[in-house]
Amino acid sequence: MIFSRRHFMASAGIAGFAGLSGCTGQFGSANSYLTPIMRPQNHNIVTHWCDVIMQQIRDQRVPPPRAAYNLAMPTAAGFLAANGILQAYDDPFGIGVGPRGADPAMAYGVAFATAASEVFQQPFIGERMDFANQIPDGEAKSLGAAWGRQVGLKIVKMRTRDGSQPSKVNYYLNRYQRRHDALQWTPTGPLYSAKPGPAFDSFSRPLFPGHGQIKPWTMGRTENFRTAPFHDPASPEFAAEFDQVRVLGAADSRERTADQSEIALFWEDGPWGITPPGHYMLIAIQVLQDRNLSFIEWARAMALIGMTQCDASIQAWDTKYSHDVIRPETAIRHRAPKFANPDPRVEREQGWRSYIPTPEFPSYTSGHSTFGAAGAAMIGHILGSDEVSFAHQSPDQVLWPQLRGVTRHWNRLSDAADENGMSRIYGGVHWMRDHLVGMEAGKAIANHAHAQYFRRRV
Repeated sequence: MIFSRRHFMASAGIAGFAGLSGCTGQFGSANSYLTPIMRPQNHNIVTHWCDVIMQQIRDQRVPPPRAAYNLAMPTAAGFLAANGILQAYDDPFGIGVGPRGADPAMAYGVAFATAASEVFQQPFIGERMDFANQIPDGEAKSLGAAWGRQVGLKIVKMRTRDGSQPSKVNYYLNRYQRRHDALQWTPTGPLYSAKPGPAFDSFSRPLFPGHGQIKPWTMGRTENFRTAPFHDPASPEFAAEFDQVRVLGAADSRERTADQSEIALFWEDGPWGITPPGHYMLIAIQVLQDRNLSFIEWARAMALIGMTQCDASIQAWDTKYSHDVIRPETAIRHRAPKFANPDPRVEREQGWRSYIPTPEFPSYTSGHSTFGAAGAAMIGHILGSDEVSFAHQSPDQVLWPQLRGVTRHWNRLSDAADENGMSRIYGGVHWMRDHLVGMEAGKAIANHAHAQYFRRRV
């Protein structure tokens, strides 16, 4: 069965999707992430549900690695439920064939919401009711709902013991061995606040030290994507990167240009917004909207983006805690004399501060760079080209009101990914090697996933 765009829009009552509400901001409202970047005629069931979970990431203040995890399960479940009925692509998860005559759009929404309810611990009652009301009653709807719930629960069960169980206290629990040299990561000093309004500064335990041991969606063994060691701190390469971030990333830098400062804030994507993995899902929706994708193509695209963003988070966090590398802030303010580096540029500056807040987990590699490279490469695979011109404004401006009205432009998806990663150098929170190696890993994850997962049936 070929499920055309016209059939999809008619059977799903697509014209009514601008009015879906529940606890989520409606498309067209200021709360919807899609309002600034998507034309109403392009809005559809898949983008609607993606908007729901992107808003949940913002509203629940979900940190980036967990946000990436939360994007994967619902998008994968929705696609697998619809694909079980349409049989358009291979199914590597053994979901099976859906019931004949079932509505794939209904199956998608129910499976998506079932999985989303699990990862966000939010029932989405209003969203479910509004969605169901947009689809005409009948046997197809009933069959689709039953199949969607079956698939959603199967995906939830499949991921129940995947190592993602959240812990309220971020302890190492011997999952990774600490390094014992001058490069060892230590909590960043109580110098920064990244919250609107008053906040108490404090040392923070490392964020999610077990996240790197979650079962991947597409990578197989995470160790296969683990990167080479960081620089020797006594090497010329380290000295050059130390000096680079010290000069460009300082809060009071005179070398960082106005454009570089804007880039640092534009891509900051902290936990008070969409986060880096959510940002790349938003970019995917923006650049895919005019490509005349069918319903199942949209579902597949978002599932691949969600799964690879999750795997990027697993790979990055596994690498971070395997290598346990210090952040520039601690190195420059405190640790420089212990590196035994003969280069005179490697010297201590006790008053140095990074331009943007330094995150509370090891530096190597950059999660931003890994997320960005994986997202850009996967979108490029879906489109068949990296040559995509697009522009948009920062999706969240709570922390950085100076970004209001600022629009950035790119001619290639990879240009946006590189800018995203470089933002962390300009912000003073990463070493250049963190960025370069993270980009390599993210691209490799996307290339592998696209080659191995959800291939079209002949």
